[in-house]
Amino acid sequence: MSKINSKRTKMCGEFTAADVGRKVTVYGFVAKYRNLGSIIFVDLRDRTGILQLNFDSGKSDGLFEEAAAIRNEFVIKATGTIRRRGEKNVNPNMATGEIELEADALEILSEAETPPFAISDLANVGENLRLKYRYLDLRRPALQNILVTRAKIVSTTYEYLTKRGFMNIETPFLGKSTPEGARDYLVPSRVHPGTFYALPQSPQLYKQLLMISGFDRYFQVVKCFRDEDLRANRQPEFTQIDLEMSYAEKPEDVMKEAEGLIREIFKNTLGMKLPRSFRRLKYSEAMSRFGSDKPDTRFGLELKNVTPLVKKCGFSVFENASGRGMSVRAINAKGLASMTRKEIDSIQEVVREYGAKGLAYIAWKEDGISSPIKKFFADETFDALINAVDGEKGDIIFFVADRDKTVFAALGALRLHIAKKYGLIDENTYDILWVTDFPLYEYDEEEKRLNAMHHPFTSPVPADLKYLDKNPLKVRAMAYDLVINGQEAGGGSIRIHTPSLQRKMFEKISLTEKDINERFGFFVEAFRYGVPPHGGLAFGLDRLVMLITKTDNIKDVIAFPKNQSAVGLMEDCPSAVEQKQLDELEISVGGDK
Repeated sequence: MSKINSKRTKMCGEFTAADVGRKVTVYGFVAKYRNLGSIIFVDLRDRTGILQLNFDSGKSDGLFEEAAAIRNEFVIKATGTIRRRGEKNVNPNMATGEIELEADALEILSEAETPPFAISDLANVGENLRLKYRYLDLRRPALQNILVTRAKIVSTTYEYLTKRGFMNIETPFLGKSTPEGARDYLVPSRVHPGTFYALPQSPQLYKQLLMISGFDRYFQVVKCFRDEDLRANRQPEFTQIDLEMSYAEKPEDVMKEAEGLIREIFKNTLGMKLPRSFRRLKYSEAMSRFGSDKPDTRFGLELKNVTPLVKKCGFSVFENASGRGMSVRAINAKGLASMTRKEIDSIQEVVREYGAKGLAYIAWKEDGISSPIKKFFADETFDALINAVDGEKGDIIFFVADRDKTVFAALGALRLHIAKKYGLIDENTYDILWVTDFPLYEYDEEEKRLNAMHHPFTSPVPADLKYLDKNPLKVRAMAYDLVINGQEAGGGSIRIHTPSLQRKMFEKISLTEKDINERFGFFVEAFRYGVPPHGGLAFGLDRLVMLITKTDNIKDVIAFPKNQSAVGLMEDCPSAVEQKQLDELEISVGGDK
């Protein structure tokens, strides 16, 4: 087999009918081969697509014999002439389906054993096996297309933010543990036995310090780490598009920059033109209408507050839930009154997962109204209840009565469940909006104290400072989340920039002077030397890629992810280390002393 000296002309998927008659050289993996006796067809694959190669025995017996040795996943190089396929052989489902390469030379660069599963988007393969052989899994066109899109998002981010005056500055991976929310990943120090670095959950403090350092506009595409239970859209290591800007004194300053970046990303990846400014929804309205601070508004099923109607309705469950901090709210699932009893029972389970004790309903079927709560109501009150939610024949109305927090969580989950199960969502649209005016604090029932809803560096709305001491739960934050199709794609806030207000914020969430100094001493110290007003935002890159590529699994958008147990199956990590390494760190494991 002779060596081919010419270099690659271009990628397999880049050839078109305009190349007919051209002498070319191609490289790739063998996706499929078919030996028809006198002709061998090879589908050559690279990350841009597939090009069919034709080895004809009538042209060269020697070349044909060489091609007969080819098997799936061999890495080969071939030269030949691009020609049109016969009219009957055109494949309209392939980008290169009207052409093929008539080969005149072949070089097998690497042979391959039969892989443990077929390299195909159609192959039904268990996730753990795919993750164990991730380098083979990544040869699948679907995953390659996703990672190509991810790369395009990242390059767009660098180009756009650089043009907007943002500087790309790296921040440390080895930092101080400042536990807030999720657990830190800890890294032991050999030089200072018994002490630990922490991998960053975000670059929050560092990027604020860069503003104090006078860099005005910073951005970074940065790895972050959180030791928490995993979900379909969560991994122990993830990536943020992180930005911060000085002299941002109101949310609009940061939101404008973020909107520009998202518009550019959607244009470059999907060819989609987004509006000049995105819709905005206040937190209180998002919760009251959709039961969620990340509402999916591609469909209706909005919540209706019927508490005033049921204060003296005769149904004790509703009456008892009409007190302070509690409510009765409803969702009208229009046209779905034909739900079976089994379907209604499954819906009951949905709301119970979110703390609701039960779910009342009114089904207005063709033959009349079916409802287990009707007997408790006077006819006039019952009719008013139906009218309040625009009920009509064919509708089924669901009610939850409880504390507001539970009602919102249960009905927010229920509307999503119904919309997905009964096909009410237009999956081809993108619903993009800002949620603003979040509460600055939330109350922790278990610990009986206030927590920062976002983080303790978020600035309150100036007009609400008067409530800070006497009614802190009434204080709104200058915070903003970008929501795409019912998922939080990013979020940020205007930061506190005065020492006195920052200290008060720490005190309100019950941090002692010792806590403040141990966790944030270096940060508080920096506030003594002049701090410009500033604000920022971080997008979850992985989630953004998920939304744009329409996958519901975060593992699809990360080259080498962990499984649901945070295990790297391919490289078998985490793993034990040598005792010598532990001795150097003065660490004992497994109960050893």
